[in-house]
Amino acid sequence: MPSRITTKTVSKVVEGIDVGSVSVVGLGYVGLTVASCLASRGFRVIGIDVDRDRVEAVNRGRAPIHEPGLERLLRSSLRRGTLRATTDYAELSGTDLTFVTVGTPSLPDGSIDLRYVVEASESIGRALRSKEGGHLVVVKSTVVPGTTERVVAPKVAEASGKELGESLLVAVNPEFLREGSAVRDMMRPDRIVIGDIGDGSSEIVEELYREFYGRRMPTVIKTNAVNAETIKYASNAFLAAKVSLINEIANICERIPGADVKVVAQGVGLDARIGPHFLGAGIGFGGSCFPKDVRALIARARELGYEPVMLRAVLEVNERQPIRAVEMAEEVVGDLRGKRAAVLGLAFKPNTDDVRESPALRLVEELLRRGAVVRAYDPAAASNAARVLGGRAEIASSVEECLRDADVCFVATDWDEFRSLRPEDFRRLMRSPVVIDGRRVYDPETFSRELTYRAIGLGPKG
Repeated sequence: MPSRITTKTVSKVVEGIDVGSVSVVGLGYVGLTVASCLASRGFRVIGIDVDRDRVEAVNRGRAPIHEPGLERLLRSSLRRGTLRATTDYAELSGTDLTFVTVGTPSLPDGSIDLRYVVEASESIGRALRSKEGGHLVVVKSTVVPGTTERVVAPKVAEASGKELGESLLVAVNPEFLREGSAVRDMMRPDRIVIGDIGDGSSEIVEELYREFYGRRMPTVIKTNAVNAETIKYASNAFLAAKVSLINEIANICERIPGADVKVVAQGVGLDARIGPHFLGAGIGFGGSCFPKDVRALIARARELGYEPVMLRAVLEVNERQPIRAVEMAEEVVGDLRGKRAAVLGLAFKPNTDDVRESPALRLVEELLRRGAVVRAYDPAAASNAARVLGGRAEIASSVEECLRDADVCFVATDWDEFRSLRPEDFRRLMRSPVVIDGRRVYDPETFSRELTYRAIGLGPKG
């Protein structure tokens, strides 16, 4: 299979399953990315979602989420006729392999809500009832260990009337796509993890990826469904722990004259056993994965009779980080009541419009709680944040508008647009140029010389 985008139609049949004929249930950032990337390389893909507005947007070539490179792939696939979206589950019977990519949100106790997975499984089963031949269902949604075998497989089998292991196969293939770089992660992943329930379906999923990646086939781990599901949670737990640990180190550095966590992290990251990734100290992690998945793993561990002390600490440190930035501001400007606070960034990370679990929003909430008047700006997530904040904070249309007449500025998301700002920009626009660098985007020496500058993980001058 060529690695470049081609109009070639993929059609390789493995044990009666045509891996070139794919349906994707759930067109969020995972589902739409998977669908668009597969279709861009010649796979015939049908995307299914219950949200009619989302389906119509996709068919018009408009990605309903902000994800670099995604809309380009979507439009090229639509033009070539390799991808289309529908609300009709019945259409998946015309495909041989279905990816399940629906959401698994948190319940109040931290455990995952499987209602969308159950609904999708039953709908898939009903659509397959009249289909002749075999079908493979592949779970890409993040589900706690045991879900594929105990929930998805029996639900699909019951609704379809098909025999598991014969005309119905079920596998799990967790995704490792990062928001903001999902297309790149799909095209060049570190590894592919596939688990099955003893029916050999992992071989078919591997064949699909061999067709997709060709000579650039990444490392493949084939195991049982439970291990594949656990790998996903363990990966996110390790990465979240790494972020919280460097933030803990940052909080210590702030109390050591002359210390700078950026330098410390650079030295630590050169250790091959640790590595440089996820060592950026700041106001914490957020998004649709890390907080939710760590909470779900905690809940599952407690169900099994184990208290995960370290995982609890990961979340506790993360919850405190935005508050630490607010405390820094109070150390400089005093009581925040009535002060004008500018917040640069509302998305949980750059290159996305996702504000779910965003530490920037937690920072805004804390500022409001302490009586500050908040004006915020984000180049992509403004409308999503506005819906969450409900008018309690002003949403600016530009950096300049956000900074104008502010008493203190917080950098909460490290967009490139903010990195280009210079000390004179803050001095010119703000009433009092005080910058709290929550993402370590500025050079401390330069900024400290020209305005009042505080940063996560930066100790007092020695």
